[in-house]
Amino acid sequence: MITKPIRTKYWHPGDDFLAIIVDAVASQCENGDIIVISEKAISVATGRIVDESNVKPSLLAKELARIWTRSVWGYLLGPLCHLSDRTLRRLRHYPLPEGEVHKEIALRYVGFHQSLLYYSEGGIDVTNLPYAFAALPLPHLDELAMNLRKSLFDASRKEVTIMITDTDKTFSRNGIHLSPRPQVIEGIISLGLFALILGRALRWTPQATPLAVSGQPLTAEDALLVAEAADKARGFGAGRTVWDMAKRFNVSLTDVTWEMLDRLRHYPIVLVKKGGTQTSSRFVPGQHGNCDN
Repeated sequence: MITKPIRTKYWHPGDDFLAIIVDAVASQCENGDIIVISEKAISVATGRIVDESNVKPSLLAKELARIWTRSVWGYLLGPLCHLSDRTLRRLRHYPLPEGEVHKEIALRYVGFHQSLLYYSEGGIDVTNLPYAFAALPLPHLDELAMNLRKSLFDASRKEVTIMITDTDKTFSRNGIHLSPRPQVIEGIISLGLFALILGRALRWTPQATPLAVSGQPLTAEDALLVAEAADKARGFGAGRTVWDMAKRFNVSLTDVTWEMLDRLRHYPIVLVKKGGTQTSSRFVPGQHGNCDN
């Protein structure tokens, strides 16, 4: 596959993401291409974000942050899942009260079982977002992907495939694919916390997760390969985690601003073509220091 990250401006709430995608891709795509789009970028553009600073945590949320995340993940599940020493240190010092509020958001929007994950609960994402905002997972993804494909066809007269993806990993081995995400494509099994523990503890192959596909039928294996290739081409934005993002800008966890993120190069769209060899330096994974939103 040849992957071409498409640079756009940073998407803000209220931006016409459909027009941005069509303008960015219509003149470049060909029949059979796959257009991979970041779920989080669309979540932000459609205003599906929540300000965690305005939320009061429940007792359960406080216990999830203080005991479950700091102790159970920090000292038991984290080592079992081969988390890095840096990640273990961060979990053992999970920030309070920010972490309590974040767990409350997880409980409200994705439920108790997803809130047991140590990050990106149910697809909730706080990386590459300013202040205390968190992006929520999108509903009706299949319908959204179909509408995007129709709009691109109307503008370009090209038959392309639209894929909406999340950086959260699906874990694969011997044709079995397990994801912590509750909404995934056919062929991937959603198992929440169990998928994360099993996949990491047994060192199954991790790949970015395809959430919806419209157009050319793809097997789960092919969709996972495309999603992972696009994820690598896009890079990590301001950082892999909210800690990395804050460190990059030399501010506290909730002091990153819209203006800071605007200064980065953003690649919420990746054009994937089948065949050929990757020769342009523009397509080297991880090169850009870019943002998926």
